[in-house]
Amino acid sequence: MHDFLHTFFSWHEIWNVLPSLLTEGLGNTLLIAALAIVFGLVVGMLLAVLLLSGRRLVRLPARIYVDVFRGMPAIVTVSLVGLGLPAAGIRPFGRSPLGYAVVAVGLISAAYCAEIFRSGIQSVPPGQMQAGRSLGMSYLSTMRVVVVPQGIRNVLPALTGQFIVDVKESSLVYLLGLSVGQRELYFIAQEHQAATYNSSALVAAALCYLVITVPLTYFVNWLDRKMRNGPSGPRPAAAAPTPGTPLTGEEQPGVGLSAGPLDKEVRA
Repeated sequence: MHDFLHTFFSWHEIWNVLPSLLTEGLGNTLLIAALAIVFGLVVGMLLAVLLLSGRRLVRLPARIYVDVFRGMPAIVTVSLVGLGLPAAGIRPFGRSPLGYAVVAVGLISAAYCAEIFRSGIQSVPPGQMQAGRSLGMSYLSTMRVVVVPQGIRNVLPALTGQFIVDVKESSLVYLLGLSVGQRELYFIAQEHQAATYNSSALVAAALCYLVITVPLTYFVNWLDRKMRNGPSGPRPAAAAPTPGTPLTGEEQPGVGLSAGPLDKEVRA
């Protein structure tokens, strides 16, 4: 029992590595994850638009990209981008591995964001597009003003969940050999563990990851409930009409079913 506690919960080792984790590793982990999710959001939205195209030749390259980067293990993608590109003479970020790390995690994030955006856009009722076109708006304007904002709102919890995944996948960039000042949480903990043969530094890094991801997980759950139930909480179930009671105008079948403002403008 003493050996177990010394190996995983040595306060001496945790205290030694904690300053580096908090001052260097935590910031770099959040930086890599934040830049990767921005990369993923931009590229993912472009891919989602291509995936929704009615032309097979436009849709096919986006589908291949999404299938490839979702199907490959993340560690393979990080190795191919961070180690393969510089070895092939393709060095857009010079010798700094941080840029390659962001691109590698961002490429994976883009594939998942594309499917999230696609499902969100497809969740918008087709009548919204028809209403926009009936008002004289072009296809792109209707998508930009009417459909896409509603679709993004529908998938906000999923996008926040993707950010949590990016935080965890940022640990894979230790393969690229980050320099001092660029090291993220796992890299620092792994170095300390290799030098001391004690796993307490890894436990400290795991706690730092949990400090980031657990509050975000609860935020995703809260946001999901908020969007499902609305700002005023769950809607009360409508009382069933008493047999024999005459129905009001809004309760009669076929009356008062088109509540959307766009529908009213189209009818006008």
